[in-house]
Amino acid sequence: MTGEGRRALLAWYRRNRRDFPWRRTRDPYRILVSEVMLQQTQASRVVPRYERFLGRFPTVERLAASPVGDVIREWSGLGYNIRAKRLHETSGLVASNGWPRTVDGLRRLPGIGPYTAAAVASFAFGEEVAVVDTNVRRVLSRWHGRPLRGAELQQAADGAAGSGETAEWNQAMMELGAVLCRP
Repeated sequence: MTGEGRRALLAWYRRNRRDFPWRRTRDPYRILVSEVMLQQTQASRVVPRYERFLGRFPTVERLAASPVGDVIREWSGLGYNIRAKRLHETSGLVASNGWPRTVDGLRRLPGIGPYTAAAVASFAFGEEVAVVDTNVRRVLSRWHGRPLRGAELQQAADGAAGSGETAEWNQAMMELGAVLCRP
């Protein structure tokens, strides 16, 4: 993407972005909770559940100290309860050992895949890494005029992200794909 296109997308995002609570924090725990909840769940459905969950488990330490059954009960209704179980496992490791601050370190945590690791590394720790989700794939595939997948998709995302403002760029790409580039 050209420098002009990059500036235009960031300007569009700043004017039009949806206001979600996880976009107002750099706290890795809050970002991780949102990313896990957002897996296969619409953002509008996640907001009240996210706020309620954080009201009950406001810190990674509190989540780690809570019985897994309580965590799963609070998660109930979001589906895929294994996500809650893995989030609980991860919280125990983080509470004991601290936060890994890179994609590679985050990938070693239970249930953390490439997308979630990149999202937390970018949004919480400022790592210059492209985040690739369904929305980003949609945008880049249209930009390139053909479906992109796997390493080719990641390479296109890395090339588009450039350096500087990467976290905001990632949010802008996902927003564009979610709001304007419908399936």
